[in-house]
Amino acid sequence: QLQLVESGGGLVQPGGSLRLSCAASGFTLGYYAIGWFRQAPGKEREGVSCVSSSGGRTNYADSVKGRFTISRDSAKNTVDLQMNSLKPEDTAVYYCAAVLTTAQHACVVQGYWYRYWGQGTQVTVSS
Repeated sequence: QLQLVESGGGLVQPGGSLRLSCAASGFTLGYYAIGWFRQAPGKEREGVSCVSSSGGRTNYADSVKGRFTISRDSAKNTVDLQMNSLKPEDTAVYYCAAVLTTAQHACVVQGYWYRYWGQGTQVTVSS
């Protein structure tokens, strides 16, 4: 059974940093494109970032460009999201998602493209 588990969320002050991790159970993430999404209370789900299965292509939402970095750790079988200069508007539940694709250099920050989803981790940015 394929499972994704997010970790690393928490409470942080504005301007602070958090590192989220998406771990896989039952499969190797290296064959999958991975996306990070978030959903704030009362708002629609928003795409944050993605990385292709090759790791050679990444995409970011305009709202996080220059502040967030997505990366793969093959040894740990995780995909991490480093979040710096956090703002209150970054507060949301963050989800990772995966899709098995033969397009090694493709990823999109759109939820419809992904098949497997984690349960989410809460990120709260507040003073």
